[in-house]
Amino acid sequence: MSKRTWRILLVNPPFLEARIHEEDVRSMPIGLYNVAAVLKNDGYAVALLNLNAGGQSPEQAMELIEQFRPDVIGFSILNANRWGGIEIARRVKALDARIVTVFGGVGASYLWEHLLTHFAAIDYVVIGEGERAFLNLVQRIENNPAADVSRMGGIAYRKDGRPVKTACDPFIEDLDQLPDPTHYFTYHHLALTRGCPANCRFCGSPGVWGRQVRFHSPGYFVGQIQRLASRGVSFFHISDDTFTLRKKTVIAVCRDIIARQLPIHWAAISRVDTVDEEILRWMRRAGCIQISFGIESANRDVRRYLDKRISLHDVKAAFAATRRYGILPRAYFIYGCPGDSDATMQENLDLIGEIKPLGAIFYILALFPGTRLYDAYLERTGQTDDIWLAPMEDMLYFETDATMDAETVRAHGRILRDGFHRMLPTFAVDIDLVDDPEFYPLHAEFLSRLAMTFHQGDYARIDAIPDKQKTAEKLYRRALRYHSDARAFLGLGMLSQQRGDFTAASELLDRGLIHYPEDAALQMCMAVNQMNQGSYREALQRLQQMAPTPQTRDWIARCREEIGA
Repeated sequence: MSKRTWRILLVNPPFLEARIHEEDVRSMPIGLYNVAAVLKNDGYAVALLNLNAGGQSPEQAMELIEQFRPDVIGFSILNANRWGGIEIARRVKALDARIVTVFGGVGASYLWEHLLTHFAAIDYVVIGEGERAFLNLVQRIENNPAADVSRMGGIAYRKDGRPVKTACDPFIEDLDQLPDPTHYFTYHHLALTRGCPANCRFCGSPGVWGRQVRFHSPGYFVGQIQRLASRGVSFFHISDDTFTLRKKTVIAVCRDIIARQLPIHWAAISRVDTVDEEILRWMRRAGCIQISFGIESANRDVRRYLDKRISLHDVKAAFAATRRYGILPRAYFIYGCPGDSDATMQENLDLIGEIKPLGAIFYILALFPGTRLYDAYLERTGQTDDIWLAPMEDMLYFETDATMDAETVRAHGRILRDGFHRMLPTFAVDIDLVDDPEFYPLHAEFLSRLAMTFHQGDYARIDAIPDKQKTAEKLYRRALRYHSDARAFLGLGMLSQQRGDFTAASELLDRGLIHYPEDAALQMCMAVNQMNQGSYREALQRLQQMAPTPQTRDWIARCREEIGA
């Protein structure tokens, strides 16, 4: 077969279980886009298949594979989706045994020996940083699938029927030298860095990246954002372990976003000891609307066990400053840890009440290959990686500790979630925002977005949260005290409609349309309000001036029916 005639399919396999936070896994992993860009840059035909985006079964995936007819299929493996990858690989080999199957990603990197020992459908595993290793592998075997790969870096394979691996090549020092995936693909997850200097016992990052951190240049990173924004992407998840690690670089990124006048919003992940008012000020001006911070526990002994090296002083300062600049601070907590009790749950709730997060996610402590917690478990029990032959996504710590009770741990989770939800409306209406006229329009946007979350978004669907509509109305009205805001006018108009006060709704929507005459949501809401008042001709005229959508067409038909009647 001549060079560059092979076709490569890269797959994000399905998870075994439904996700609590589906948005965390719905998107294609950034690593697959990076690998795909390297392959395309070298002349290969590449396709991507995301089996976590919803709506595709393994059977449909096989139909797509038959249509594309790849020579190589690469699978992005986390521990939780390894069985999805194994199942697809088995089907692929049954379809055509000549198709080369390659597992990569953090899950495969740690379980390479286990995977190659027990699953004949897997031909190779790429270990560690995948771009160059995968490209080198494809180049080596393209003309000779039986070629010797023993001198290649970062490859696990079978030799005389037994799994072996080669040493990984050095990390790519200049990340800007990698082909830019945004030249080929459109997506909304980006990363400025690779790696994290921390060494938390529950995290696999130190084992993957060796606690080294490498950076893209600000120009490369913002260039990616600009290309994607030009295609209509307006919201980005910045997926770095710690986006704010290098203050000077982050401020340069923010300055560049502002200078290019990019109309975007974005969310990032940080540590409480790497933010201050200056960096938060720049981030908010550049469109940052949410930062997630890992707190893990309010209890010092639990944090020490997890090797989470932060202080509560820094936690409190980071959350206060983040809120002041109109950025939603989200807290990560871990429970079900050795030392946890009813008392430590109360410590967590007390801390939550003090720092007032506007979002919180609570995880049970789990053991994953590649973490120090997992290594300690293997040493303590004499178990091996073959525990993962069971069809399970993860292993919860309390399942390995006879002194811990499952129901108690799960009850602790309910205590944390219910406590947070009960306090949340108070947190929302008790926000001390920085008094700076430059930030007034941003404050209005922040408050109206938060209000809509209580009114129509995620929080509106949580029964444990009290006074949702009252909270939303307070936030909408406070937003308008800072600056005119289309979403605030819309929300107040909708609330008035829901109360049956269509006159008040008309007044609010009229005020909004004076400021934002082209806003489609305001126009639609006003048309509905006119219909509710029996003014079908006025509503019809308004709807006919709007861009045609299935909704507008339905309302137009309704108006014509009422006018005819």
